[in-house]
Amino acid sequence: MPKQDSKTNDNLVVGRNAVIELIKSGRDIESVMIAKGECEGSINKIISLCKENKIVIKTVDRKKLDFMCSSANHQGVAANVPVHDYSTVDDILEYAKSKNEPPFIIICDEIEDSHNLGAIIRSAEASGAHGVIIPKRRSVGLNFVVAKTSCGALEYMRVARVVNIASVIDELKKKNIWVYCADMDGQPWCKTDFSGGCALVVGNEGSGVGRLVKEKCDVTVSLPMRGKISSLNASVAAGIIMYEVARQRLGL
Repeated sequence: MPKQDSKTNDNLVVGRNAVIELIKSGRDIESVMIAKGECEGSINKIISLCKENKIVIKTVDRKKLDFMCSSANHQGVAANVPVHDYSTVDDILEYAKSKNEPPFIIICDEIEDSHNLGAIIRSAEASGAHGVIIPKRRSVGLNFVVAKTSCGALEYMRVARVVNIASVIDELKKKNIWVYCADMDGQPWCKTDFSGGCALVVGNEGSGVGRLVKEKCDVTVSLPMRGKISSLNASVAAGIIMYEVARQRLGL
C-alpha cells in the first residue's frame, strides 16, 4: 500500500484513512472533496460518515484535487479544515455582555470569496464588532487565505458558523438586537440610527442578501452610488457601514 500523507498545507487533510479519522475525531471540517468517479472501497464509508455528521461533500475534478494536494497521495479525497476554531453565537453575545456593550454583530450571507471574508473580519475587529456569523453552506470558511487577509484580526474575532442564517436572525431579534441589511434599495446609511444591539447583514458578492434573509431584517440601508457602476465590493461596503456604527457608538 502506498504511503499516505495526512496533511499538505495549513487547511488540507488528504488521504482516505486520514480523512476518516479526522471525521471520527469530531473536529470542525469545512467540507470534504471527492474526485469525480471515485465510488469504490472506503470512499463509500467517507460519504456515509459525512452525511451522518452533516459535513458538506464537494465533487471536484481529479486534476483540481491533484493541484490542491501538490505531490501528496490524496487517494481521491481531501478535507478542508478551518485554520481557527469557531465560536458560537452565544459566545459572541457573552463577549458583548462582558464588555458591558450592546451587541454589535456582522452577519455574512453566503460570502464566497476568501479575500472578502478576511477583509470583513479585519474591519469588524477594527471597528469594535463583537463577532461575525457565517453560514455552514454556500460560504467560504476560515481557510488560510481568510486568515492571511484578516492580517491577524482572526485571532481576536469570534466567528460563529451556523446552519441557518434566517433562524439566527429570528433569535437575535428576540434579544432586542436590530438587524440591518446592507442593500441597494435602502435608506441612507448615514441617516440610520444604529444605537442599541445591532447586527449588520452583508450579502453575496454577486446576488447580494438573499430574499428570505432580507425579509427577516428590520431595516435596509444603502450607500449612495454616484459613478457609473451600481455596487461596491462586499467588504468595502461593509467597512463603511461598520464605521458608521462605530462612530455613533463613540458619540462622534
